[in-house]
Amino acid sequence: MTRAAVEARLAAHPVEGTPRQMRAAFEALMSQDAPPGTPFEREGVPGLRFGTGSDAIWLHGGGYVFGSSRSHAAAAAYLAKVSGYKIWVPDYRLAPEAVWPAQYEDAAAVDESFEKPVPVIGDSAGGHLALNLARSAPRCVSALVLISPNTDRSGLSQTRQRNSTRDLMNSDRDDTALGTTAMAPLAHTSVQASPLLGDLSALPPIWITASTHEVLLDDTLMLIRAMGLAGASVDAQIRKGLFHLWPLWPTQLKCATDTLDAAARFLKAHRPS
Repeated sequence: MTRAAVEARLAAHPVEGTPRQMRAAFEALMSQDAPPGTPFEREGVPGLRFGTGSDAIWLHGGGYVFGSSRSHAAAAAYLAKVSGYKIWVPDYRLAPEAVWPAQYEDAAAVDESFEKPVPVIGDSAGGHLALNLARSAPRCVSALVLISPNTDRSGLSQTRQRNSTRDLMNSDRDDTALGTTAMAPLAHTSVQASPLLGDLSALPPIWITASTHEVLLDDTLMLIRAMGLAGASVDAQIRKGLFHLWPLWPTQLKCATDTLDAAARFLKAHRPS
């Protein structure tokens, strides 16, 4: 499938409606040829794992309302293959049935079940979750791979509105609605809602990517600057003209495999001893 075909599919399958409808739409949209994965349950949290080797966790995106180990199977399976890691994708609880901090509690339970620190991958809301995990439990996270993470809801971004008409997978309106559904009790300026505003000095090495056309571009750019000021180690890759979460399409897009290959090189270089 060409990039034009993928983009046409995105336009034809909007993720909208009730939470149940959004979940079904996103699962259908992300349906790709991928290994089925091996079911697991760690600390009461189910999910799928892919590959063999050293352990790593992928916290899936979807605004904390949709997304699952199944929707992310193609990307997780590809990253496991090229990195030599065993990738665990937990199905943490979703909103509105379970609101924050339920998602954090599930991710922390899985992460803390490993005997030593492991790398954590997170995309979009999963990147927000990974950042919160690394900030709150730095002894459990050896490295971070962040794909277009949500980092700030305090109003600092200039690209949430500017890129809403260019990002095929996201808009400021939709992202705000998902955030409200999952994290309504939190103030936008709280560190849990906006980890950009917190202390980043204890973060592990980070690899991060985003695209110039994304609503969440500034969430990434501001985080890179804040991490630099905090003295954190960060490798960044900013791609031109791609839609939100393009790396989730490795069976269809070369830009996806290129990005996941780069993430794999970082993971190999930061394999826990």
